[in-house]
Amino acid sequence: MIGQVLGGRYEILDRVGGGGMALVYKGHDLLLHRNVAVKVLRQQYVHDEEFIRRFRREAQSAASLSHPNVVSMYDVGQEGDTHYIVMEFVEGMTLNDLIKEKAPLQVEDALHIATQICDALEHAHNNQIIHRDIKPHNILIGKNGRVKVTDFGIARAATASSITQTGSVVGSVHYFSPEHAKGVAAGAKSDLYSLGIVLYQMLTGRLPFLGESPISVALKHLQENVEEPRKVNPLIPQSVENIILKAMRKNPDERYQSATEMLRDLDTALDPKRRNEAKLAFQDVGLDGEQTRVIPAIRGEKGLVIDGEGDNGSSGGGRRRKRHHWIAPLVWTGIFLVFLAVMWFGVIPAFKDRVIPKDVQVPSVVGKTEQAATEELILAGLKVAPEYRYSDTAQGLVISQDPPSMKLKENSTVTIHVSKGAEMVTMQDYKDQLFKDVKKTLLEAGLKEEQISFEARFIDSPEDTIISQEPKGGAQFDPVNGKVKFIISKGPENVIMPDLLNNTVAEAEAKLLAVGLKLAAGDKGRENVPSFDVPSGRVVDTYPFQKGDSVDPSMEIKVYVSSGPPKDAGEYVATKKLTAAKEGKSSLFRIVVSDARHENFEYNTMEVNDSEIITVKVTVTQGKGASILYYRDDNLWDTDTINYQNYLDQRNKPSVAPSATPGIPASTGPSATPKPTSSGSASPSPTPSGG
Repeated sequence: MIGQVLGGRYEILDRVGGGGMALVYKGHDLLLHRNVAVKVLRQQYVHDEEFIRRFRREAQSAASLSHPNVVSMYDVGQEGDTHYIVMEFVEGMTLNDLIKEKAPLQVEDALHIATQICDALEHAHNNQIIHRDIKPHNILIGKNGRVKVTDFGIARAATASSITQTGSVVGSVHYFSPEHAKGVAAGAKSDLYSLGIVLYQMLTGRLPFLGESPISVALKHLQENVEEPRKVNPLIPQSVENIILKAMRKNPDERYQSATEMLRDLDTALDPKRRNEAKLAFQDVGLDGEQTRVIPAIRGEKGLVIDGEGDNGSSGGGRRRKRHHWIAPLVWTGIFLVFLAVMWFGVIPAFKDRVIPKDVQVPSVVGKTEQAATEELILAGLKVAPEYRYSDTAQGLVISQDPPSMKLKENSTVTIHVSKGAEMVTMQDYKDQLFKDVKKTLLEAGLKEEQISFEARFIDSPEDTIISQEPKGGAQFDPVNGKVKFIISKGPENVIMPDLLNNTVAEAEAKLLAVGLKLAAGDKGRENVPSFDVPSGRVVDTYPFQKGDSVDPSMEIKVYVSSGPPKDAGEYVATKKLTAAKEGKSSLFRIVVSDARHENFEYNTMEVNDSEIITVKVTVTQGKGASILYYRDDNLWDTDTINYQNYLDQRNKPSVAPSATPGIPASTGPSATPKPTSSGSASPSPTPSGG
């Protein structure tokens, strides 16, 4: 089959499984470009009308269902002797593989899977489809955790009266119901019985009934009680065991009446109020409601012995004497029997009712309040003896009863165990401790995440510190149902640093006060610094925060105020003759200046065809000279270095070119002014921002 294309559309890629009736292949839908599962009827059955009908029934049953937990049916067809069904391809594994690998499963995981199966069965039953072969092999689990029910090969309509046309029993013997084993019609409750076995196997890692042959297993379904799941796996909650036991009752009337009812129990099985509920009690009367009875044997009638002859030889007289002999005892016997009947049906019942207590049914009162339980038991003719104990169950509710639901003589005493709630503990005072440490301590003490909450506020305390708590230290606290809430500090609320540059000191201080900040006092709050770019008396810089920073309101701000340019600053004008690298071909010159105002400042970029004289203005101080780097075609071509003495010489002799200027030829003095070029100007660029 590998490589074959069915229906001109479905290419067979690989075999992925198979059963007694069909083989399953992974295929590719060439039309819709998606992977599909293709189920092909085995070749030995292609001429068997019964198997063909069953194969088509699977397609019809599944196609009538549309549910996220049921494998979708895409197509059905026949090509020659090949009958096939095309359905959704589920990437993952079967539940049977998962059980082999990980059983027993975690209770939460098992319930999650069982809930999805039950949801699918509810949908199928509502659409009048009975699956009849629920088992782990027919449950697919996708890589996303989605559970899919498949293989409706022996499904039938819920209104059908028999299992197959031949009346034979089909299905998996380890998973089918007692009525299925007997060969009678299997209804919706049979699917729920099978689901109970699947849940049992997931949680215990074993099947409830095993035998040497299918017949022996079927008989066990009919005759033997299942071993209680909690005896195999004590970690199973009582509420979950109750679901399994109820689903697997041999009498269908004692099982869940619908998948909806079972689904409701599965959804709430792990609720705190249900985990430790009372164990379900059943009266085991067998599947047919028949018990073995001792029946008295039926004896034949005895004829009357008549003495045919009297003592005197007269047959007539003798017969008359005999009649007189047996009539009287018969009359007295009749009278005696009437007397006994009157006593039995009249006097004895009245005497029995007065002297012998009658049997009464003990109602189940677990989970009810003490008052409601007491009233119900008294109304049933019983006495009540309450006992109180600490429990995770809410205070005042009945935890258990002794005896459980059964028949007792009237006026018998029933003991009810009433919850006093969880044993209270004294709450400690955690004020001023770190919340993360306190939470870890409480979780280790047995509290749950949902019992601990907090509210964070902006408070002038270290972050994560507990400010207050409820209940307060020293109060009594329920460690099971109680909740504790902490108020913790987020620290002081931060503010955004305003823009103070070019503001006067008074303006800067007002802006800081407006957002909750302040200047440091005295000399710590301001410092005068020289600046070429910011006018005197205005803010040049701030410390330790800049505009837009998030600032703790407790922090103090310092401003640096411009005192104007340094008093010893001066401007020096340098001239330079720029020559192209090759005659007749232009060169690109880039001029970079570092002086008292700038550092590696891109002063100018210009194109020179032959040669050209330019001027470059730099600022120097006594402590800071200047350097001019000339790059020709991205290679360093020349360098000029100017110091403060050069500036003084130029200032004192402004009309004479500084012949001693390092790196500047005497013939190229400052009298020459460069011409503007298309690539820029040799004049000083606009003053850059910053100091």
